[in-house]
Formats: sequence, structure tokens, C-alpha cells
Amino acid sequence: MWIFTSDAFISIVAHREYKDHFMVRARAAGDIERVFGRVTVKHTPGADYAYRATLDRVFTMKAVATAMSAIDYPNFKDSVAEPDRHDAYLGVWTEMMAFQRKRNVDAARKAAAVVKKAPATKPKKTKKKVPA
Repeated sequence: MWIFTSDAFISIVAHREYKDHFMVRARAAGDIERVFGRVTVKHTPGADYAYRATLDRVFTMKAVATAMSAIDYPNFKDSVAEPDRHDAYLGVWTEMMAFQRKRNVDAARKAAAVVKKAPATKPKKTKKKVPA
């Protein structure tokens, strides 16, 4: 799961060895600590995420819920103060907007194709009763 906050980007996945823990990963120094406070973070410069922390599942869920409860902005993009972080987030927003538009176009094409393939319906003829 990817989580974008105003001042941190983290990825949370199941820990491969410890079932009651998550592996929390970040690309920038300090991002994990901004969400989870004083936790042990390992620097892993050769990995796809440069920072990692093994965190208890319950602790992780509570910390994420706390971050959510602190949301006080009506527009997420405007809440991001760091220019380089804002630009990175905007790039993700732009890609997801393109994804949304493509999905909507694809869905509209599929719906049109279904309507086009549907057989035309003709009104049923009813027999008139002849008076006896």
C-alpha cells in the first residue's frame, strides 16, 4: 500500500518473515519517522526503497489512523510544502488522471460496443380476438 502524506511517502507491505509485522519503506530520509515517530529505520541504499523499518502491525495501523485523523486540508496537493515533493506527487496525480480518463474512455467504448451488438427488438404482434 502506498501512502502519501503532506510530508512523507511510504510503502507498507507484509513482512516476509514476521507475520505480525509490516515492512514499511520510504524513498526519502525522515519519511518513516514523520509518520511513525522514533522507530528504528535501516538505510538500504542499494534497494528500491532506500529506507526500511520492521514495524508491528497494530502499531502501524494506529499510527496511520492518527495521521488520517489529523487531516485538516480541503486540497491535498496544496498541503504539500516541499516543492520537490509537491512536484513528485503532482506527477503521480497526473498519471492517475490519465489512467482515469483512459478507463472511462475504454468503459464507454465497451458499453457502446454492447449496445451496437444487441439485436434490435421488434414489438410483439398480438392476435386480435374475433368476437364470437
